Parts: sequence; structure tokens; C-alpha cells
Amino acid sequence: MVAEAEIVCQQNMGVSDVKFFPNKGSNIHEIGDADAIISPPSFDRVRPSEPVSAELLTSQDDAKTADAISDAALESAVLQFVPCIRSGSFADIGPRRYMEDEHVRIDDLSSHLGSLYNFPNPSAFYGVFDGHGGPEAAAYIRKNVIKFFFEDVSFPQTSEVDKVFLQEVENSLRKAFLLADSALADDCSVNTSSGTTALTAFIFGRLLMVANAGDCRAVLSRKGEAIDMSEDHRPIYPSERRRVEDLGGYIEDGYLNGVLSVTRALGDWDMKLPKGAPSPLIAEPEFRQMVLTEDDEFLIIGCDGIWDVMSSQHAVSLVRKGLRRHDDPERCARDLVMEALRLNTFDNLTVIIVCFSSLDHRESEPSPPQRKLRCCSLSAEALCSLRSLLEGGASN
Repeated sequence: MVAEAEIVCQQNMGVSDVKFFPNKGSNIHEIGDADAIISPPSFDRVRPSEPVSAELLTSQDDAKTADAISDAALESAVLQFVPCIRSGSFADIGPRRYMEDEHVRIDDLSSHLGSLYNFPNPSAFYGVFDGHGGPEAAAYIRKNVIKFFFEDVSFPQTSEVDKVFLQEVENSLRKAFLLADSALADDCSVNTSSGTTALTAFIFGRLLMVANAGDCRAVLSRKGEAIDMSEDHRPIYPSERRRVEDLGGYIEDGYLNGVLSVTRALGDWDMKLPKGAPSPLIAEPEFRQMVLTEDDEFLIIGCDGIWDVMSSQHAVSLVRKGLRRHDDPERCARDLVMEALRLNTFDNLTVIIVCFSSLDHRESEPSPPQRKLRCCSLSAEALCSLRSLLEGGASN
């Protein structure tokens, strides 16, 4: 499988994909151009107060923390189903004036990082970064994603997936989120009012791990049933509201301190200063893990522009229908974005779809209608006339 990292940076309705193929063994620090991104004169920081879809699935029995996944379950993963990973993505500026979303898509992490890294097979990495207050924060995280998530944190390496590796990965990802957040405060090219939500998904063998800070969402399809692999960090949710108020913050009209529609994000240092002081806006991610089975078909990773106008189950059903028809995750990602636009979303749109296998029982093309043969009976006199006619023709 060819190593691939897809980076999207748009300022208009068109999509521009830049493929990135680092040399194996090289010291990888940045993805994308090193040129500074010039900010437009002004940006909408507070998102419009549109109603948020309340149809969210709550059955999360299968999404577990690191401690809840037993060694036996991880050991059995080696002997059973192994996902065959492929993915597709699509992004659109939507009705906004500026594109502030970024994403990264790496289907073969081992090949992408080179021989210096040793991971279980298969290994993959995906991320969606939904910026606000300007594109600088999301673009900065995307450009330095390999540095933050692998180099600076000494990402754990092994060919075996066990409970120790699982805990080490979680610790490294938590550190990576916090380091990236701190780097945004120190880099003078990033405005202190610019921030980004961040959702990353890792696949190691049959292990799926999602880390989330913000309101992007990952949804797993298990036999067509939507399973949320992340929780939207919004001020309206009781657990986040309690945490915010305990740290001295307040919720006004559904916004953190009357300003921000999320309670977790990287950047936004004008709301976190002084650095090191407790803040109701945090970059701490939450984690969910899953041991994949043959029933797990694909994962949808999308920014909130998707989930503002459709439920997790709606998205899964739409993608599943498309995969059964043409088995193309790229087309399904585009269809999902087009559906959100049809439903009048008011935000930028970014979707990644990760397939774990080809769906069976694809919808077959309708067969052409069969011509029905009509039977009729002939009288004895008609049969004699027909016989005479045929015999006369044969004698000529």
C-alpha cells in the first residue's frame, strides 16, 4: 500500500489535495508548505447560534477506555479479523467566507514514517482540525502534526498490541495535544484569538483509538448501526458545563464565557492566559477505544458542519448505501458533504471515511424487464392449413 498523507487547504469552493511522500528514515517535522498563511482581515469567532441536532446516539457500550479493554481481547485481535484499510475525504468551504478546516489522512503509517518506526500492521492515522478565529491555528497544527504527535512525544513502538502499549499510546496522545496547544501560544505567527478543535484516529492492527478535543465527531458503523467514538465538547452538555463552572467559567446563551461554542480546543490563548493558570477552556483530549471485528465496516470523521444538520445514524446510513453501490469512500465523503449543504449547514465541511473492508451484498443493477411469451391454441382446421402451407413451402 502506498503511504499517503493528504492535506487540504482551501480558500474557495474548490478542493486542493497535496500529496506528501517523505523519504524513509528522514527527520520529518512539517507537512505542507512552510510559507506563512496570511490571515484575512477579520473572521467570525463565535459560530451562529443555530440549533444543534439533538438526535445523538447514546449507546456506547462497545466504546471503551484503555483500562476496560482486556489483554485477552487484545491478544485475540492478532488471531482474528485484520482490517484492510483504505480511505477517502472531501472538504468544502460551505456558506462561510473563509475555509478554516484542515485534515490529515495517512493510510499506511509505518511506510509514511519510515523504517525508524515500528508499529503493528496495519497502522493508520487520521485527523480533522476545525479552526475558528482565523485559519492560523488549524493550519499550524496540520503542518506540524508529525512533529507534535510522533517526534516530540517519543511515540511508543511495538509490533504487538497489548494493554501496556494501549496505555502508552494514550499517554503520548494526551501529551501531544498539550504540547501542540502550548506551541500555539509560543508561535508569533498564530494570533492569540485563533484556535482549533482536534480529533485524531489511530488504527493499530484491530485497535481503533480516537482522541478528541472539541466538537468534531468520529462515528463507527457496525453492521449499519452508528456507534459514536467521541463526545462533542459543547457548553450545553452537563458534564462540560459542570467542569467549566468549577474552573470559574460561565455559560451564556450556550457559549463558553459568552464567546466560544466549544469547551475544549487548541489555541485560543486570549481565553487561557496567563499560561499555566487553570482555565475553563482546555486542550485535554478524551479517549475512546474499540477492538474492531468483522462487523465493523467503516469510520466517519467529520467536523461539526456535518453534525449540526444530521445525526450519526443518518450519516452512517448514507455512507453505507453509497459503499454498497460503488465501494468508493471518496465519493461517499463527497455525498455526505453535499447532503449537509442540502440540509443548509452554516459551516465549513470536512469528512474522512475510513473503510475496514469491502461491503458484501452490493446493490445490484436492476435487470432488464423480461419479455413474456404468450401461448395460444389453434383449432384442428387451422393446424391443417398451417401444415399444408409449410409442406408446400418445403417442396418448392
